[in-house]
Parts: sequence; structure tokens; C-alpha cells
Amino acid sequence: MKWVYIEEISEYQDQDIELRGWLFNKRSGGKIRFLLVRDGTGIIQGTIFNPQEESPLFKQFDELTQESSLIVRGKVKEDKRAPGGYELEIKEIEIIQIAKDYPITPKSHGVPFLMEHRHLWLRSQKQHAILQIRAELIKAIRDFFDGRGFRLMDTPILTPSACEGTTTLFETEYFDQKAYLSQSGQLYNEATAAAFGKVYCFGPTFRAEKSKTRRHLIEFWMVEPEVAFALLDDIIKLGEDLVVFIVERVLEERKKELDILERDTKPLEKVKKPFPRLTYEEALQKIKKKGSKMEWGDDFGAPDETMISEFFDKPVNITHFPLSAKAFYMEPDPKRPDLALCVDMLASEGYGEIIGGGQRIHDLSLLEKRIKEHQLPKEAYKWYLDLRKYGSTPHSGFGLGIERTLSWLCKIKHIRETIPFPRLLYRIYP
Repeated sequence: MKWVYIEEISEYQDQDIELRGWLFNKRSGGKIRFLLVRDGTGIIQGTIFNPQEESPLFKQFDELTQESSLIVRGKVKEDKRAPGGYELEIKEIEIIQIAKDYPITPKSHGVPFLMEHRHLWLRSQKQHAILQIRAELIKAIRDFFDGRGFRLMDTPILTPSACEGTTTLFETEYFDQKAYLSQSGQLYNEATAAAFGKVYCFGPTFRAEKSKTRRHLIEFWMVEPEVAFALLDDIIKLGEDLVVFIVERVLEERKKELDILERDTKPLEKVKKPFPRLTYEEALQKIKKKGSKMEWGDDFGAPDETMISEFFDKPVNITHFPLSAKAFYMEPDPKRPDLALCVDMLASEGYGEIIGGGQRIHDLSLLEKRIKEHQLPKEAYKWYLDLRKYGSTPHSGFGLGIERTLSWLCKIKHIRETIPFPRLLYRIYP
């Protein structure tokens, strides 16, 4: 008898098959018993019919508990009323392990309890749906860049220097010297872009920020494209193309999961190009009229970003931030040297920044000056300065945060549910 997965069950109508999985739920009805079995790819209803109450299958049914592991064998039958449109007429049950006192029951549990049991909470329908969408999001990102001729380049996790500022670095010992967990692959991407033209890296990044908000994780994943010869406008258009692509993919491929999450997809259906653009100063004026106390030179906080997004029904690009608010490598605007050639893309519906990037400094002397102004150790950036000595060009890139983007796509209140095992300010277990 062939072992098949639930997601491919429609290919086996009226055939005898074997499913391997876990008991999601069960119920009785007279001479019929119903098992809901999940295998990670879906949930299917299995039925046991027997006029004899002493049936061995009924005894096994009675023994089974939530999340017990089992193998069921039987015939696939089409049934429009069943979840997924098919059910299994069970002929045989093989119990692998009986789960005793499974802690996550259908009753309501508090968030601390669920986070303590995150390794089990992943099995629930909503958490499963979120992570299915995460997998689709990541696949869409890779398909987008691979389809446009970008090369995936792996950048180091352990680095000798900072990318986004020294105040949020995780320091560790590296034999006889110090090393830091990567805040971004960008600096190394600039080197690979000079070798390959257009590249992207994708992986975990770390920020030692003491931020306890619904938008922050200590460890999160980013995709970061970098393009040689690209200017700010080029990279803004690339970001728009990427976001439209991934939204369309998720809407097309993950409708079932969005339904489980009760996500209203109408706002996502409006995500079409072109996106509105505002300068930092234009955005600041808008939110000041709505009561914001933010001053010129400050970066937008979460309430400010939410306020800005309320003006639009699709993502918005904010450009030309004060240079003082941005990283050392940002190219100044030649018309206004106090502003940076940069962009933050804010998601619609108040989900804040999902993309941050811009044009990089390509002039050696200016970069040396900025490294000095930011009091960074020049020796650690010697290799980075080399990129400006040997064939320097204008170049641009950005980073898109997976978890922030997923929060928006799924309309989740807190970012902790967007990654299998979140690392938060006061949580590193499990």
C-alpha cells in the first residue's frame, strides 16, 4: 500500500493508500467514528464504520489522544462535505505513540504559556498557516531574484566590523580577537556585486536592540539585493517590483492559509505599481499636521510610520532622510548634502518599514571621512575601502525583512508568530 501525503490525496481517489501523521481531533457518532489526521501538508477526515461496538478499530479509536502519532490505511473517497473535499475510509490503524496530557488543548491559553511551548504551538492551524505563508514568501523572493539574473551570495555571520552601528552589535570571542554577529550582509554584498554585477544574500541577521515592541526581533531574516551602477531610483523600482511579485504569489498560492487566518485580502489586492513617494520632509509635514511631535532629524517611530501609512492604500516610499539619521555608507544628495539618497518602504495598513536601502558612497575620500566621523576602526574596513580604490562605481541596494513583511501579509498583531522560534528581548527558550 503506497504512503502518500494529504496534499496529493486527490490523485488517489478510490485507491487504497497509507497516511502517516498525528491525530488532530476525533469525534463519535453512533456506529461511525471520525478521526481528523494531519501530516504536515494538510488535514483529512478518516471514517470508521462498524455495526459492532466491540470492533478492534473502535478500541484503537478510544485509545487515541490528541497529537498521538499513527499510520492509517484505507480507501480515498471524494466527499464535498469533508475538509479538502476527500475523506479516508479507514480499514486499519497502526498506533505509533500515544501522547499523554498534551498541554495545548482547545481551551484558551495565554501568550507566555504558548511561547513556552512554541515547539508544540507550531502544530496549531493558525501557526501552521503563518509558517506555510512564510515558506511561500521565501520561495517567491528567490524566484524573483533568480528569474532576474541575480546571483545568490552567502555572506558571513561572524564579522570583524559593524554595518548598522556599533550600539546594536552582539560581540563574541573569535580565538584571539573580537567578532560580531552580522547585522547585515550588505557590505560583503557590495564586494560580490563588483564581481557579479547584481547579487543578493539571504539569511539571519542580529540586532542587540533593547526594543520590546510588536515589530522587533533580536534575530530576524533579511533578503538584501545589491546592484552595481544602480542609482536610488533604480533600487526603488526594484523594491516595488519585488513587493508586488511576492504579494501576488501569496494571494495566488496561499489562499487556503489566508482564509484560516481570516485575512481580508482586499487591501493586498490593491498593492500595484506605482507606489506613492514622499520625501522625509513631506512625510514629516503630513504627520505634524496630525499631531506628531517628531522633530526634523529624528527617525520615524512606529506611531509615525502608522500615521504615514494611513494616507495611502498601498505601500509608500519615503526618500531623502537626514544624513545624520542614516548609516555611514549612505551617499549624500549632491543638491542637499545634509540629506541621504535613501529609501524606506512602509507597508500599508500600519505595518511599518519593510524595506530600507539606498545608494552607497562610491568616492574613497568621502567614505574615509564618514568612517572617521562615525568613530569606526579604519583597519576593520580596509577591505571595504579597497572597493572604492579598484573600479569603484555608483551602486545601490536594500534589505527586506522577512518577518515584518510576513506580519503585514498575514495581518498579525505581533511579529513573534512569524518565525518558528522567535528570539525576543527576554526570551531565548525554547
